[in-house]
Amino acid sequence: MRLSVLDQSTIVTGRGADSSIRESLELARHCEALGFHRYWLAEHHNSASQAGTAPEILIAAIAATTSRIRVGSAGVMLPHYAALKVAEQFRVLEAIAPGRIDMGLGRAPGGDGLTAHALNPNAAKAADQFPASVRDLLAWVSGQPLVEQHPFRSVIANPTGPSVPEPWILGSSDFGAQVAAHFGLPYCFAHFITDGSGCAEALEIYRSLYRPSARFPTPIAAVTVWAMAAETEAEAERQFRSRAVWRLGRDRGIYTALPSPEEAAAMVLSDADEAKIARITARALFGTKAKLGAQLRELAAQMQVDDIAVLTTLHDPAARLRSYRLLAEEFALA
Repeated sequence: MRLSVLDQSTIVTGRGADSSIRESLELARHCEALGFHRYWLAEHHNSASQAGTAPEILIAAIAATTSRIRVGSAGVMLPHYAALKVAEQFRVLEAIAPGRIDMGLGRAPGGDGLTAHALNPNAAKAADQFPASVRDLLAWVSGQPLVEQHPFRSVIANPTGPSVPEPWILGSSDFGAQVAAHFGLPYCFAHFITDGSGCAEALEIYRSLYRPSARFPTPIAAVTVWAMAAETEAEAERQFRSRAVWRLGRDRGIYTALPSPEEAAAMVLSDADEAKIARITARALFGTKAKLGAQLRELAAQMQVDDIAVLTTLHDPAARLRSYRLLAEEFALA
């Protein structure tokens, strides 16, 4: 099984959002040395929780300072942008790191409706046209002609080159699965958003509707999960309290900076909230490296995937580096 990384450049209490970006650069180099397969960057806007607003810029910085690991987006929220501009960005990225760029595409806004409108006043219409935008983007980024009678058929996305970014469709619903199947593209389900709800169903739809393409004759599926490893179960539980408390707010539509374990432990919560935390904890993937390894192997077998991207959001950057190191040890990545 291949292990990859998903990074949101999480904002934490006590440090500026700019430090989250620099921590992403450090984590990428760390994970390359450990042997992780891919390093994917998320896109969020107008959020006090995530600083990763421009994955294409972070991809460039990481690709230029690494040599082996694949680097990409998970994903670029396509309705915010013109397909040609995204194609040009990823053609430039492919020139920076030939054969190592993943172009993950999503339809969700990655933020609230007002922000989506600020990014693109036609965002709602663009979301409805997502399949057509994917079609055009795939043609431009690969150097293939657009469909007949297309008004922009003569436009070329530069720089051209011998290699092409690897396209992915990302999602947390059936829609993305259907789009990926229609175009014959790899598909990744955002397990960490839904806690797995709908994952098996979306992957089944993807596989059953898959139309083979020249580049991908058979379906390729992956999942992204939130997961964390620590030296002991007690330490894992202490670190996870931050995530659990943050999730209480997220599930209510409130996005805040990630609290430290000490801040999370000091919070006085209602019995109802403690019950919610207990349910969140019961579903979560965390523990010692052996426990987490068993959980991830079981999930991979259930979902019939051989590629899992791990998102680990921790307040302490050293604890996050250690979590990925323990995971690499468990799966003997290096």
